Amino acid sequence: MSSILTNNGAAVALNTLKSINSELSKVQDTISTGKSVNSAKDNASVWAISKVMEADVQGFEGISDSLSLADSTVSVASSAAETVSDLLTQIKTKIVSAQEENVDREKIQGDIDALRDQIHSVTGAAQFNGLNLIEGTDDVNVLSSLDRSSDGSISVSTIAIARQDLTTSAGVYGGGGTALDTNATKSATTVDSAGNSANMTIATDSDMSDNTITLSIGGTNLSFAAGDLSGDQDAAALHITSAINALGLEGITAAVNGTNANQIDITSTRAFEDVSLAATGATLSDTTIAERAETIDFSTSAVVNEGDGYKVTVGGASYAYVAGKGETMEDVARGLKMAIDGAEIEGISTSVVQDETTGQWTLKVDNDGSGSSSLALNVVGEDGGTASGGLFGLDSIDVSSASGAAAALENIDTLISSAVDASSAFGSVQGRLETQSEFVSNLTSALKAGIGSLVDADMEETSARLQALQVQQQLGIQSLSMANQAPQSILSLFQ
Repeated sequence: MSSILTNNGAAVALNTLKSINSELSKVQDTISTGKSVNSAKDNASVWAISKVMEADVQGFEGISDSLSLADSTVSVASSAAETVSDLLTQIKTKIVSAQEENVDREKIQGDIDALRDQIHSVTGAAQFNGLNLIEGTDDVNVLSSLDRSSDGSISVSTIAIARQDLTTSAGVYGGGGTALDTNATKSATTVDSAGNSANMTIATDSDMSDNTITLSIGGTNLSFAAGDLSGDQDAAALHITSAINALGLEGITAAVNGTNANQIDITSTRAFEDVSLAATGATLSDTTIAERAETIDFSTSAVVNEGDGYKVTVGGASYAYVAGKGETMEDVARGLKMAIDGAEIEGISTSVVQDETTGQWTLKVDNDGSGSSSLALNVVGEDGGTASGGLFGLDSIDVSSASGAAAALENIDTLISSAVDASSAFGSVQGRLETQSEFVSNLTSALKAGIGSLVDADMEETSARLQALQVQQQLGIQSLSMANQAPQSILSLFQ
């Protein structure tokens, strides 16, 4: 049956052509955007995933910028720390020169002052975008990652950049904080110039001609064979006393005891060195003569926190050091040494040592008597202060005197160590920042690739699809044209 009211063929052809045109429109959109999923209606779940991942990509690109800024800031600080280390090394060279007697120490001090001023200039200028990592102690946290958990929540990770204070500030000793006195123990309440002694008693034989006596003082040996000592024990003591003094050992003197003529009193005024004793054929009161210096022993178990301050009183003045972040009792001992040395107390010298067995750090304070023969000694501690700078003591280096030059030689190594440690710390964090930056870059690329695999179109497939749909469109138009010609054939029946 044929009808001029209903053209089923045209309707079918038209619907087919509409479907082809719709598919062709989608393909053209895919070609123009490059995406197979361009909106939520294309594929809601895939589109939602891709949008979350795109947001993460934007976040990681921001993190990459943050890491680059941090790396530049650390690079400036690292360069400054290395420059400070080089300048301190030059200062050490000047200090070594000042150890000689036949030099102009005043001119050397002028050179040291110029180098010190240059260090101040470097530490003040070592900032990037207003952030200086070699001043102060507060850590700087850099955003390093976004961590998305399985439930969709996000947390952030940071890299802490520890400031390395290379200023010369004295810090502020705490006021009204918790006492830390028990962490430091002094050996005496005064520092005296008198030496320490031990005695050797000669046997009571009236005739010493057959006696053999040996004596070792700090590794230097005396030997008296049979026949070397004639007369009674008193005469032998006098002979041995003369022999000891004739050795010319530094800081060692001997004298016959004023009460017991057969007793020899051996005295040592060596500041920071015990003197060992050994003898045969005679009796010693002790095998060691202790060093003259008094000691301040620091706890091996107490934790040193930022702001912990310790103050040593020598004579009528006190000298303090306030610990910074991550410091130890070694830093406290060396800081106090520099504080005392910087005061240039006449006759006072210091040393810092560590016990090899217990690991305990000790500050030694000696008095050679050129100022006062006896000075009061005390030590206290308290928390809650403001930390001293990492180069505390640099400003007080003075080589204009022999004693100042000697003290500066040991102290400069402590300052160089601080600068080297700062450079090392910055180098480590630089490596971590670079590693994280590379990871973030790779992760961003991986996320972009993942998004692409979800929403990007396969252009080869799309090209083939386009050509197929174009052919189908042409065929659909031909079909519709043919279907539209059908009523014309009915017209011929009425002619």
